[in-house]
Amino acid sequence: MKKYLLAAAAVVALAIPSVLPTSLRAAEHVELPKENWSFNGVLGGFDRAQLQRGFQVYKDVCAACHSLNYVSFRNFEALGYSEEQVKSLAAQYEVEDGPDDSGDMFKRKAKPSDHIPKPFANESMARLANGGALPPDLSLITKARVGGPDYIYNLLLGYEEPPAGFVMNPGSSYDKYFPGNQIAMAKQISDGLVTYADGSPNDAAHIAKDVTAFLHWAAEPKLEARHSTGLRVTLYALIFAVLAYLTKRRIWKNIPH
Repeated sequence: MKKYLLAAAAVVALAIPSVLPTSLRAAEHVELPKENWSFNGVLGGFDRAQLQRGFQVYKDVCAACHSLNYVSFRNFEALGYSEEQVKSLAAQYEVEDGPDDSGDMFKRKAKPSDHIPKPFANESMARLANGGALPPDLSLITKARVGGPDYIYNLLLGYEEPPAGFVMNPGSSYDKYFPGNQIAMAKQISDGLVTYADGSPNDAAHIAKDVTAFLHWAAEPKLEARHSTGLRVTLYALIFAVLAYLTKRRIWKNIPH
């Protein structure tokens, strides 16, 4: 009897994918195209000009909904901004401080030591402004998603019309790289969305790549130091191994085995 039950279960399991509607089978694995990033590999590093362009995209496009909680203004000196530029950037924002002598909270201009203010005061306000969806914080987004920068880049460019027969939820957009293919965020990246001061190409692909590189820096600002340390440790280990081998040869060469 047990044998027949197992056989029946196997038949049902094999049949399920063929009878599910397209919208329920959409979460099947999708192969992510691989991008060539400047920070890939043990010798990889960030392109400062690209990071500055990516920050511009974040500030002009993403910051209206997405926070960057773990980044403070002074961190932007690592992007190539001067101390004065960082102070000027921070002064464009207001942060809550206090309490003052009267016990009240108050607003003041941000300082380089402050973190970038959140776009919404709390989660409830964020959901209310986004149709019930909660925009994720982007500080660690490239480390928190399978596929890392490749996933974020392709997600931004993966919007398209749903295939025939695909049932969409109200308020959702179809993205071929998003799990389940239905994403609450509408398409954000398009050709000419921003204009770069350095004259760099501003088609959708370049804009998506710039902001993804910036977000990866936000998630892993010590990447270059880690690569450098790893390379030095590897070289040290190789040199030590060679010296250990030569020492062993010298000590044991006249001793019969």
